[in-house]
Amino acid sequence: MFPLPPAECVRTGVTLNVHMASRARVRAPELIGKGGWLNTGGTDLTLSDLRGRIVILDFWTFCCVNCLHVLDELRELEERHRDSVVIIGVHSPKFVHEAEHQAVVDAVERYGVEHPVLDDPELATWKQYAVRAWPTLVVIDPEGYVVAQHAGEGHAHAIGKLVEELIAEHTEKGTLRRGDGPYVPPEPVATDLRFPGKAVRLPGGTFLVSDTTRHQLVELAADGEQVVRRIGTGERGLGPDSFNEPQGLALLPDGTVAVADTVNHAIRVFDPATGALETVAGTGKQWWQGSPTSGPAREVDLSSPWDLAWWQDRLWIAMAGVHQIWTYDPADGTVAVAAGTTNEGLVDGPAAEAWFAQPSGLAAAGDRLWIADSETSAVRWIERAAHDDPAAPGDGYVVRTAVGTGLFDFGHRDGAAEQALLQHPLGVTALPDGSVAVADTYNHALRRYDPASGEVTTLATDLREPSAAVLVDDDIVVVESARHRLTRLRLPEEAVRVESVAHRTQRAATDVAPGTLRLDVVFQAPAGQKLDTRYGPSTRLLVSATPPELLADGSGAGTDLVRDLVLADGVTEGVLHVSAMAASCDDAPDIEYPACHVHQQDWGVPVRITEDGAARLGLVLAGLDAE
Repeated sequence: MFPLPPAECVRTGVTLNVHMASRARVRAPELIGKGGWLNTGGTDLTLSDLRGRIVILDFWTFCCVNCLHVLDELRELEERHRDSVVIIGVHSPKFVHEAEHQAVVDAVERYGVEHPVLDDPELATWKQYAVRAWPTLVVIDPEGYVVAQHAGEGHAHAIGKLVEELIAEHTEKGTLRRGDGPYVPPEPVATDLRFPGKAVRLPGGTFLVSDTTRHQLVELAADGEQVVRRIGTGERGLGPDSFNEPQGLALLPDGTVAVADTVNHAIRVFDPATGALETVAGTGKQWWQGSPTSGPAREVDLSSPWDLAWWQDRLWIAMAGVHQIWTYDPADGTVAVAAGTTNEGLVDGPAAEAWFAQPSGLAAAGDRLWIADSETSAVRWIERAAHDDPAAPGDGYVVRTAVGTGLFDFGHRDGAAEQALLQHPLGVTALPDGSVAVADTYNHALRRYDPASGEVTTLATDLREPSAAVLVDDDIVVVESARHRLTRLRLPEEAVRVESVAHRTQRAATDVAPGTLRLDVVFQAPAGQKLDTRYGPSTRLLVSATPPELLADGSGAGTDLVRDLVLADGVTEGVLHVSAMAASCDDAPDIEYPACHVHQQDWGVPVRITEDGAARLGLVLAGLDAE
């Protein structure tokens, strides 16, 4: 998740105090966005147009895998209550590329968004609602009042119950208006591929491509253009002939192809010779905190596997949904976490302690597994540590970074790797000379990192959202996702020269006072639930800082959601990284087997130390009724 700094929920002088036992009625602010409306047939919507309906605002940005999870969580609710609920996506960008209107248009089609979307490139509506994080869901009742706000994913159950209560209440009051919603689907476009994700070259010279938006695999002839066959029905599903937004592909030693069936949270194996499709890992359910992280592959949940690579006799999985790298061992049919903690960020070191941020591309090259770590705009790698390596003693794996500094810096800058910049890369490809080509997706470019020289150069520009590339002799075939095609390029002897551009995520810092800062993560279990304390503390809090010197005391892990942080003397600004989790279960005497739910949120809070700053930093973990 990629939050802006927390703020009091204030608009035009009205404060929403989540600690109050009484409920303050807060009128929902109007929906405004310079980019205009999508999926409405050209009509601009206002809240008055939606009066009488239950409105759910989904504040999202298309780079964010948590936001994509929420899109999928909402599909069932959207279908079940289509006559009384209107979902409105409010697209609120993080990266510069995401502020481009056409990029939002593409994303809405790419991810099958079937409700109106407001393109808000300047975050106007985001600010009006005092949103703190991507994704955030705001529920507005038929009379136009905000009744709940939920940050993060996993709230479909609670929102579904709230919607049913609102339907009953406003049916009785006569204030519910049923009928068709304002969604108008766009006209379909005829192309052989539609937002392809990844590609692999088959032994016969043809290409297998994940046709992500159409939920299929497509085999193309050796020219990369002519369709040989399509695999899959084209409908979302986990059956013997269906996929759900497939992405990564990897050729296995026996000639079959492993498929990252991303929204099915599964790994499939396709046999090009027979056409057979088999699920080898995943249950079809999304992994949540507390679920097993190893075991029989068909019994362990996965979370948005995005890319695959065969390396060191295992299939390695970029598990974008939980910011980790997993492995699948076909010899014994098991999966296990190989690297990453589920915390989001850029931290190197022993694999079990490393942090990733939506790893989305993998490439095996000798003793290294290259990784495109998209949300940190980084290229990283995994290798076995030497016996005397203090970073990872023994035979363990270690994670290192070649390019990239963290969640907040991105751009297009060539030169020495330590100062070079990328923008949300989704793919990496090992080149014969030991270097690695990078699908620098949001820069619309193909870049190259050379470990020998430590330099980053640009190989090609004017590509439209490249997401992967395949080496073919002296050429490289690029998956141009937003141009719906494969593009063959000659690998240049000299790199293209481009003007350097650097960006830092623009977010106003929160002013805090020097000395001790009280961090207060507010959590209240949704209606009908209670904290799950059967096996000990049901909450967790992890705090760190960039730079680390910002905190003199208070970093590290604990179970209390309130903590005193001591800000160091002499450091005037930085970013506090906060990760909080709480578990709650259904609380009703008539429920024999209560369902349990995990609430998790990561914040990156820019702070500036000033004498008149706040002494308390409050963050809301779960949605609280606002009415």
